[in-house]
Amino acid sequence: MSKSIVNTVQYPFKFESPIPEKGGKPGQITQTQLSLANVRGRIPSIQASRLRTMMLEANNDPNKILAHCCSYDGLSSRLVEEAGFPMIFLAGYPVSSAYGLPDTGYIACQEMCDTIQNVVRQVSVPVMADGDTGYGSPMNVKRTVECYALAGAAGIMIEDQTWPKRCGHTKGKAVVDRGEAFARIQAACDARDEGLDIFVLARTDSLILGWDEAISRAKEFVRIGVDAVFIEALPDQDAMRRAVKEVGAPIFANIIEGGKTENLSAKDLAELGFCAVAYPWTLVAAKLKSIRETLENLKKSMTIGAPPTILSYSEVCEGVGFNKYWEREEKYKFEKFYKGETNGTNGTK
Repeated sequence: MSKSIVNTVQYPFKFESPIPEKGGKPGQITQTQLSLANVRGRIPSIQASRLRTMMLEANNDPNKILAHCCSYDGLSSRLVEEAGFPMIFLAGYPVSSAYGLPDTGYIACQEMCDTIQNVVRQVSVPVMADGDTGYGSPMNVKRTVECYALAGAAGIMIEDQTWPKRCGHTKGKAVVDRGEAFARIQAACDARDEGLDIFVLARTDSLILGWDEAISRAKEFVRIGVDAVFIEALPDQDAMRRAVKEVGAPIFANIIEGGKTENLSAKDLAELGFCAVAYPWTLVAAKLKSIRETLENLKKSMTIGAPPTILSYSEVCEGVGFNKYWEREEKYKFEKFYKGETNGTNGTK
């Protein structure tokens, strides 16, 4: 990374979650036994194990919280990892924004799986992804969870809103009845337990029906077998503290700048007992602001002189991955493998 854009602020919470590797020479066939912690699915997943281990570590330590800035594509996710964040969350709001759309149910399973696959190729940290309502009946929920896991996701969030869902801090949302909500979560846990492991986060927006309803649903989600719960739009510290105490399981928070939830620091949320906090609007706001300002500056320059330099040529090339590509390209120069006469159309003599 360029010295001029190097990350100068350290991520404030320490998590140890290395990727297990085989011993011996690269490419050599060996017999390797891996020991993965905190596995729940029938087929273990390294990334699900890493994510669940960090979540449990944060849940058991009031000085830690898995704070993560939600991203929307391969480049933004790589930048999040480069900044030191220990996980990626492809939340519906930022991913929808990448399609030029609001978070109102326009995108579904296929678009999300495409995004997951693009992102897991770019990062080494675990990737969680928003599964919205599961996109249909409990059978659809089960398929969605399976598809996300096979696409490479380490975790998935499933919620109890009606479809089309919408951002939990915007108007017009509604939730399904308890029976349908519980069936969705059971299907999600069954997909995990019967197949490839994946961290299951259950979200409820039922606070719109009252406190007792939200807590009742969250507790039942825990009983069914989710890894963590998220009660959307808790208003203030008192409600947060009370929710943590009454649910009695790993619980998520999210901070939307100017949203319905009191904007607290990640450290404060950790001390309240939350295991994780997401920031789903931050990069969307940054994208909107920076692109608009850049376009305005570009227009101003058109009758004055050269366009403004935002980053140097070398910084842009490095940022999008050209330097790594050129380094790898050098390894596969044809002449390194064969120095005789060539008869092919590519590089003929």
